[in-house]
Amino acid sequence: MSQDILVVDDEVGIRELLSEILLDEGYRVRLAADAIEARRERRESRPDLVLLDIWMPGTDGITLLKEWGGAGMLTMPIVMMSGHGTVETAAEATRLGAFDFLQKPIALPKLLDTVERALAKGKADFQPGLSFVHLGKSAVMMDMRKRLDLLANRAAPILFVGEPGSGAELAARYLHRPNAPWVAPLEMGWLAENPFTVLTEAQDGTLFLDDISKLDRAAQKGLSQLVGKLDRHNVRLLAFSSRPPADLLQEGLFEAETLARLSQIVMPMPALREHLDDIPDIATVVLMQLIEAKEVPFRAWSAGALNALRSLNWPGNLHTLVNAVRTLALSCLEVEIGVEEVNRIASQFTKTEESRLASLEFDLPLREARDLFEQAYFAHHIRAESGNMSRVAERVGLERTHLYRKLKQLGMRTSGKDE
Repeated sequence: MSQDILVVDDEVGIRELLSEILLDEGYRVRLAADAIEARRERRESRPDLVLLDIWMPGTDGITLLKEWGGAGMLTMPIVMMSGHGTVETAAEATRLGAFDFLQKPIALPKLLDTVERALAKGKADFQPGLSFVHLGKSAVMMDMRKRLDLLANRAAPILFVGEPGSGAELAARYLHRPNAPWVAPLEMGWLAENPFTVLTEAQDGTLFLDDISKLDRAAQKGLSQLVGKLDRHNVRLLAFSSRPPADLLQEGLFEAETLARLSQIVMPMPALREHLDDIPDIATVVLMQLIEAKEVPFRAWSAGALNALRSLNWPGNLHTLVNAVRTLALSCLEVEIGVEEVNRIASQFTKTEESRLASLEFDLPLREARDLFEQAYFAHHIRAESGNMSRVAERVGLERTHLYRKLKQLGMRTSGKDE
């Protein structure tokens, strides 16, 4: 079956020329004159490749690229095109997820080579999965995205610290240079046996190590040796730890010198409970991607179901939420997933505030125990008032400014309404 290419360009001559060339090469071609038509074509079916012009009236190509990426619809390679592009524009496009950039007028050999490579990569890479930009638009996640952007061109190792499933690998992939090697070993035995074995594979790219807090002394020694060779191979090291560096040192679980070299830059990863308002968007992206990958039948969320997902605690963070969405899509008897379905499986995946408080460890320091209670208390009232912060403030007996200050102290963010 021939592969499907969507050409998006406001110049009719360019659209027709590209269409003729691609049809002659045996591809199926769809055409769109602007972002409105492109959105419609994308909704109808996922193309295998999009050739997208940057400069278009109305919504430009970069904005459309961001839109598809944020909505979880960037599941096919995008090749940007422009007759007025700059190096900065091309770099921004690739950072946002574009496969490549073509300068107009496009030479025929360059066009065909790029199309062939993009289709091959798209076929190999297409699988459901979140990216960092899918994790939400809350204040917490927008703040983290800005901080990651500041670190994009830094060569120093970065240590992401947080709970398992909080999205450290997605953050690392966000920093990864497009079309460069990405190496993320599933097991760490090689660090003790031959710590330099990955350097050739990761040359000029990124090496991601998952949860270094679990490494034994032999692996830590190998890791220390590996860090010393990174510059020679132009490899950027990004790692994750489920334990804060201070805890690893205090408990004698990690060599101080090695940990210092790994944690030159430390980035905390927020847990899902710190950006609850993003859960409906994340769940929507996950469901859409599972449907496009044909892993689940077509399903749609009800508003009540999405609100129910937002009101729950997710102890495994993204891992647990993704599994819950898959379970709901596969086991729901109706096309629409309702709140009753969420409640049916909730106890298998989540904890309510009440169950969290029931399991509260009373040997915690008073301040930690109090913070846990207050987080559950405010989350309960925010949910009860559907995010209306004026009513929450009235219910809990605080002025709005004091309420926002308190939520900030507890590490809670809300995009709730004031009226």
